[in-house]
Formats: sequence, structure tokens, C-alpha cells
Amino acid sequence: MTFHKAFLPSLLAVLLVASLAGCAPTRSGDVYRRGETLRAQSVEMGVVDGIRWVRIEGGQSGVGTIGGAALGGIAGSTIGGGSRANAAGAVAGAIVGGVLGTAIERDAARTQGMEVTVKLDSGRTIAVVQDGGELLRPGDRVRVLSDGSTTRVSR
Repeated sequence: MTFHKAFLPSLLAVLLVASLAGCAPTRSGDVYRRGETLRAQSVEMGVVDGIRWVRIEGGQSGVGTIGGAALGGIAGSTIGGGSRANAAGAVAGAIVGGVLGTAIERDAARTQGMEVTVKLDSGRTIAVVQDGGELLRPGDRVRVLSDGSTTRVSR
């Protein structure tokens, strides 16, 4: 089996898309995105009442689909000897690449999370879903921080 130079750009692009897909932001109680800094947050104290492990699935940005289709189209266009065969290969490659790119992006955005139920000192009970980055257990004394759109639980 020989390595064909035409596949090198496709291989590099697939590796780039796969590495970028792994850069999904963490949503745990101890990680802040840049846009969440320098904002006042309300703080309530409480006790963890329960933990339930959940799966968090990210939204599809379309990068995987578009990138996969482009790479598949490029790779598919190298198949065949004539212009019709190249065009058919490009179309087939784009379809297969788009499907694979969508699957890769979906799987890369999937993370393990936890639903944290907190009994607040005020008597209210709330549940917050966040990444499982900070290990919390029932009975832990925690802070619940909220800026009106994002709520997180941390020690």
C-alpha cells in the first residue's frame, strides 16, 4: 500500500477538525468563560441534597458537517479516471464526509455531567446541571452562584 500525496491535505484537515472538536468548553462549578467575568453574582448557601449523573450533549455548530463534507469531497474527487467519475466521487465523498463529520462533532461535544440538588438555607430546593469537574457529595456545604443566566454550585 502506498501513500498518495493527494490525501495529505485531507488527513491534516481531519486531524485539525478532530482536535478542535475536543475544545468544547467545560461547564463545571469552578470554570468561568471570559464573558462571565467581572459580573456581579448573587450567592446563596446550602447543602447538597443529592447528585445524579447525567450526560450533557453539546449543540451542533455545523463545523463537523461542513468540514467533513469538504474533506470528503476533496478525497472523493481523486477517485476515478475521468471528469464524471471525479465529480461522482466528490459528491459521494462529500455526503459520507458530512455524515462522519456530524457524528464526530456530536461525540466530541458529549460530556459526563451531574445534576446537583441543593437545599438552600432559605428553605428552597434547586437543581443545577453542570460538568462533573468538581466532585460534590450529598451533605457538602456549598455556594450557589447565579448571575441571572448562569448558575453554578461550588464549595
